[in-house]
Amino acid sequence: MNTAADQTAELPLRTKVFAFAVMCVGLFIALLDIQIVSASLADIGGGLSASHDEVAWVQTSYLIAEIIVIPLSGWLSRVMSTRWLFSISAIGFTAASLLCGWAWDIRSMIIFRALQGFLGGSMIPTVFTSAFFYFKGHQRVVAAAVIGALASLAPTLGPTVGGWITDHSSWHWLFFINLVPGTFVAVVVPLLVRIDQADFSLLRGADYIGMLLMGVCLGCLEYTLEEGPRWNWFEDRVILTTAWVSVLSGLAFVWRGLNFKNPIVELRALTDLNFALGCLFSFVGGVGIFATIYLTPLFLGRVQGYSALQIGLAVFSTGVFQLLAIPFYAMLAKRFDLRWLLMFGLPGWNSRAPRPVSRARRCCRI
Repeated sequence: MNTAADQTAELPLRTKVFAFAVMCVGLFIALLDIQIVSASLADIGGGLSASHDEVAWVQTSYLIAEIIVIPLSGWLSRVMSTRWLFSISAIGFTAASLLCGWAWDIRSMIIFRALQGFLGGSMIPTVFTSAFFYFKGHQRVVAAAVIGALASLAPTLGPTVGGWITDHSSWHWLFFINLVPGTFVAVVVPLLVRIDQADFSLLRGADYIGMLLMGVCLGCLEYTLEEGPRWNWFEDRVILTTAWVSVLSGLAFVWRGLNFKNPIVELRALTDLNFALGCLFSFVGGVGIFATIYLTPLFLGRVQGYSALQIGLAVFSTGVFQLLAIPFYAMLAKRFDLRWLLMFGLPGWNSRAPRPVSRARRCCRI
């Protein structure tokens, strides 16, 4: 009897590429929605009668929910299978997008955005699983490059798409545009993807306490980082409390992950030096890339007074050249060790950091 992996290996390359491309569509729309609202927060706030501080949670609620579900996706894919986890995520993401477009006040919008992030977050890491199952050798390098480029391009493109939609229609269509690609992914993935089988026996004896600790840690951490500047950090009792809760629950989660038989996240994998360094570099690079993408639209909108479309165009170029560089990267990967490419790429990436604007230049600009 052939397993799902055996059936996948027998598929023609064209079918594998198409299935991978469909899953990349899900990845793209899930990442696009992180920043698609960033250039249009003022319009959303006006439409829902919300303040600047309240409307910021349109992004934050999405991120908190997405951050919590991403580490769970490995266990969920083993329980439900990669195919059905991705399909259910696409269905839930599409339905939540529809609800976001129908939101009647800021509270309903925040709740629906949290649902959108939680239900769609599993599509992001699951694409990596498909890449490793579908492709071998050099093909994996190209697939990883495509995923990396899309992961950088989607948040960068978000403000541009969102700004154009807001200027030419209304902010409701920031969410309605997900309906067609989300439905397409939800229909096609069950028909094509055959990577693994569901194993519902994993529900027995799962580390539910570890899941709770991880959710509390990440949720409180995100709240602390988001609301800290507003309330002068640890001078506020709530911020101090959430910070301590995040630290203590995080330590408890690490202890349980190292001692529980079947942890929700296998932290022992970090004992592999190459894997640990790869995680570190991904974390540092992600901080630099996404912090810039997140803060720049807020600065341009609140301080510089840019319109939604102007904000989108200003940050659009950040990720375009990463996508254009994929063929060049694939060619270099054939000839050089990937560690050398990483070594030369990090200083080049660091040179993209924005330079501070002097007081004199700001005055002249005004």
